[in-house]
Amino acid sequence: MDEEKYLKQILDSQTLTSDSEELKALQEHRANVENLLRQHFSAASPTIRYGGSKAKGTMIKEAYDLDIISYFPHDDTTAGETLEDIYNNVQQVLSIKYYVEPKPSALRIKDNDPESYAVDFHIDVVPGRYTDDSKTDVFLYRSSGEKKRLKTNLDVHINHVKQSGSTDAIRLLKLWRVRNGLRVKHFVLELLIIELFKGKRSSNLSGQLEHVWQQLSENSDKISVQDPANPTGNDLSELLNSAIRLELSSVAEKTIQTLNDSSWEDVFGPIEENKEGARGERIEILKKASAAVVTQTKPWSHNL
Repeated sequence: MDEEKYLKQILDSQTLTSDSEELKALQEHRANVENLLRQHFSAASPTIRYGGSKAKGTMIKEAYDLDIISYFPHDDTTAGETLEDIYNNVQQVLSIKYYVEPKPSALRIKDNDPESYAVDFHIDVVPGRYTDDSKTDVFLYRSSGEKKRLKTNLDVHINHVKQSGSTDAIRLLKLWRVRNGLRVKHFVLELLIIELFKGKRSSNLSGQLEHVWQQLSENSDKISVQDPANPTGNDLSELLNSAIRLELSSVAEKTIQTLNDSSWEDVFGPIEENKEGARGERIEILKKASAAVVTQTKPWSHNL
């Protein structure tokens, strides 16, 4: 089979269509989360919208999640005096309907039904407070580190990925990451890919992937990434440490060898039909997806 056609079919098989049961479930919980937060923080009028791979267009079926950001005005204290207060108060509200798992800057919501307790809904709620009236930059609570806060910008992250011209390759490399059990965070991998694609965007999809693997194999120790929303303020070095670099280099080298010795199908597997679950099977879908997905702890809401 033509390699470009094969890669496009892999992408199609990893697409969550608008009428898929998985996406419908995400949208239902998104509506529930928004209703909860608006009801309990009506005086604050928080900004609630999509973030992460849903907003960037890099979601894949095999490892999907949804970021719901909930940002409060910079001069509002009704949701909490401090960032930590906001984080804790949002967690308390979400706990009315969900089992909530705290993460460094986000709150993972899961099922609190005794019959399906702690089934992962693949949703992170990310509370924050805008830095000023422009509602652009935002501070997130950070449970670790000296500052206990992280400065970021949702639109900068989204635009950095969407305008890179690399979303198809990013989706395929996210799939490669999941199927090889790589520990690099999705957001850091996205930044790596975009950095490595400079001057290579005109290449076809197979050429882009091979270029990334070649660079990771040969130059992983020389590659650096910066957070586009706060390049000097957010240190990503711990997320791209020597162990992560070695792992990326080793698996990239093995992938190149697989391509040389065999075919693309031995990298990504056979084409699987993108079947949608029937209504009434949503819990089973979520259980199976939860078992298959390696849940990532995102340092901010755009990974993500």
